[in-house]
Amino acid sequence: QVQLVESGGGLVQTGASLRLSCTASGRTFGSNTMGWFRQAPGKEREFVGCVNWNGGVAGYAESVKGRFTISRDNAKNMVYLQMSSLRPEDTAVYYCAASLRGGLRSSPSDYHYWGQGTQVTVSS
Repeated sequence: QVQLVESGGGLVQTGASLRLSCTASGRTFGSNTMGWFRQAPGKEREFVGCVNWNGGVAGYAESVKGRFTISRDNAKNMVYLQMSSLRPEDTAVYYCAASLRGGLRSSPSDYHYWGQGTQVTVSS
């Protein structure tokens, strides 16, 4: 059974940093694109960023570009989302997702496996 489990969420103040982790089990995703999405209350799930199979190429939403960084460790089957200069509008449940396709993908429909999410709350 394939599972993605996020961790590292929490309550932080504006300007703080936080690192989310995503652990995959049940299969390896070393050749697949991994992504991060988020969903705030009352809003649709939105793309945050993604990374290609070897971590060499990443893409980000404009709202987080320059503040968030995605990396991966295929040996550990893990993906990370380093978030800095956090803002109240970054408050959301953050989801890790795995695509069975390659390339940089920003649509939720391109992802086939999802974690349960981890809450990030940024206070002003």
